[in-house]
Amino acid sequence: MKAFAVSFRVAAATAAVFAASAAHADLTLPLNCTKSNSVQTFTQDNLDSFDLVNLSVRAKGNATPVGAMITGGNTGATYYNAYNFPVTKAVIGSNLAIKSGSAVGSALFFDRTDDDTGAKYGLTLANFTIDYVNKKVLADITPQGGVVANQQPIYTFEVDTALALKYKFPLGLAGKELLTNLLLTDIAKAAFVNSLKLPDIALPALDFNFGTLAQDISTTLRTCVSTKPYTAQ
Repeated sequence: MKAFAVSFRVAAATAAVFAASAAHADLTLPLNCTKSNSVQTFTQDNLDSFDLVNLSVRAKGNATPVGAMITGGNTGATYYNAYNFPVTKAVIGSNLAIKSGSAVGSALFFDRTDDDTGAKYGLTLANFTIDYVNKKVLADITPQGGVVANQQPIYTFEVDTALALKYKFPLGLAGKELLTNLLLTDIAKAAFVNSLKLPDIALPALDFNFGTLAQDISTTLRTCVSTKPYTAQ
């Protein structure tokens, strides 16, 4: 009965998307019970720069690592090449155009140990939103032990493959996209420098391409993930 109820809600929301599109009104489509995911894949330059400053990256909340853990050869920092964030909602505008997509409850924790002093520093990026109107990725930014700054722009991006939602009989939606050339904003650069006490040698790495975001949207059901915003510990 529960599975049927969830299925009915997804189907009803899908049908409502088409109605909202016809009426030129925005509609929020819940996707936390569907097989919809966003995967960020870092570049090799990113991974090398993490190792350079002993920076580990950990998935928190709904987020999960993809593939095998990598241990840096120079410092022993640990990280993964990619991280998966379950998509929890999308805001649809007219003509099925996506205005935003969110992975509420997912987070990445950047954890750095200073090799010289042994001091530990941390930075959390959480509750990601892709703003398609302004072509920015937003996230809550929290320095370890500090105050959260909600929904700050952290990346700009380019669209390699646009997300075109397609109707699937009898009631369903599916679509894939690829965003490339993720570049840190000035706000994100300042957060990394100040929160992680990055040495001067690491600053050029903040201008690197931070990889890709691949979105796979589906209304196929899965176990629901939490829609509660992640709060840094």
